[in-house]
Amino acid sequence: MGKLVGALALCCTAVVLSVTVLVSAIVGGTSPPSGSAPSGGGVVGGAGADHSPALPAGWATMDQGAAATCPGLPWSVLAAIGNVESDSGRSTAPGVASGANAAGAEGPMQFEPATFAAYATVGPGGARAPSPYDPVDAVYSAAAMLCADGAGTASGLRGAVFAYNHDDTYVDTVLTLSLALGEDPTVDGAVVTALAFAAGKLGTPYLWGGTGPGGFDCSGLSQAAFARAGITLPRVAQDQFGAGPALADGATVRPGDLVFFGSGPTAIDHVGIYAGSGLMVDAPHTGALVRVESAGWSDLVGATRPG
Repeated sequence: MGKLVGALALCCTAVVLSVTVLVSAIVGGTSPPSGSAPSGGGVVGGAGADHSPALPAGWATMDQGAAATCPGLPWSVLAAIGNVESDSGRSTAPGVASGANAAGAEGPMQFEPATFAAYATVGPGGARAPSPYDPVDAVYSAAAMLCADGAGTASGLRGAVFAYNHDDTYVDTVLTLSLALGEDPTVDGAVVTALAFAAGKLGTPYLWGGTGPGGFDCSGLSQAAFARAGITLPRVAQDQFGAGPALADGATVRPGDLVFFGSGPTAIDHVGIYAGSGLMVDAPHTGALVRVESAGWSDLVGATRPG
């Protein structure tokens, strides 16, 4: 699987501004889970795997246009917020299409009325006057708020997302999903759900044999993450590798793929969940925490695409 190793190493070194911003915000700011879940419906597991696109048609283009109003803001952060908050407008929960949720939030980007009023922006083709329920207005207004809070810089991005929703687990989830959506806007709902689960465990202690909730080993984390997405995996890394389906030599590793490490195909000793931009979420070893780190290890054996 040498070409896979090369592809991952290249991805780690071919840094552009948006990736630099995201990596700095995630790796530099991961904290133990606060216990509070993200507010939206986009990353909640259900019955069976969801292989529909995580972003509805046109949403990536809309997010990209809104992000362009704030130089340095990765468009995929807007995409991830929309997915977490409302399944990118597809949630039928109260307050998405009309009314408000129990916290008073409105629209697909879940603004409180006073906050929306402060940043209300009419996007191209949006409603006049601006409406929190209009997807274009909501996304452009979210970009205005994030930009005002410093989201266009590596040092300000994490704090800006935290200002959007005051919860570290929410921030970790948004920033991790933004890696996946930025690398592959066509990523499906099952991948988003699995990555969101893993991101929600950042800062959790490594525990040999751990399957959660208080600790995970590497395969315990990947098994639990994909179970949340409706995909069953064997318990240990070697068996997860054998379960496949394996990516062919030279294939492109995509977000949601499992990447395996060891001295050979019959000696797998580690697994991580590829998140995008050359990074994976994994539970690395005793004494460490679940974290986001480089997937470009020299002992990469191969990768699989569960489900």
